[in-house]
Amino acid sequence: MDTMTGDRPATTSGARVGAHPDGTADFDGFVAARSTDLLRTAYLLTRDASLAEDLLQTALTKAWFAWSRIEGNPEAYVRKILVNTFASWWRRRWNGEQPWAEPPEPPPAPGGQAGSDQRHDLWDAMGRLPRRQRAVVVLRFVEDLSEAETARLLGISTGTVKSQTSKALAKLRIDPALASPTASTTEDPA
Repeated sequence: MDTMTGDRPATTSGARVGAHPDGTADFDGFVAARSTDLLRTAYLLTRDASLAEDLLQTALTKAWFAWSRIEGNPEAYVRKILVNTFASWWRRRWNGEQPWAEPPEPPPAPGGQAGSDQRHDLWDAMGRLPRRQRAVVVLRFVEDLSEAETARLLGISTGTVKSQTSKALAKLRIDPALASPTASTTEDPA
């Protein structure tokens, strides 16, 4: 006789329908504990909240099917799925929906407008980087991964990580949105 447990039906043996066949119940705990950080990574890669949620959901679905085979650090495994799925999306040149009109300007932030402008400028500059360079910068400097870990996640050599990082930082240094206006910040002698 089947009983209901929350929104998921349970079998007479007590195993939830939809649970992994070998009983790895720690997947739910992993998702609850790590999904916020993984969503942040997905958002930094995609630069779109909806795409980030889709990317994370896809990665977690793939991880669920392989959960019984994951050895060691499951977060690294899921993060690799996340990055590889993102890479496959941009290799297919899928750009998502295209807006028909300009979105309205966001309301100004109270108080710290200068800090908000700087973050916005950096966000815009990051968006102008090629996707592989953006992925390297996010993994190296936001996620604080080593060159070797970044190379392993992206499936490229450590030398490629170094060169892509160098190229990305060079582009960010000369990006007009990030150029420091030295002439306008000099003090008035009066």
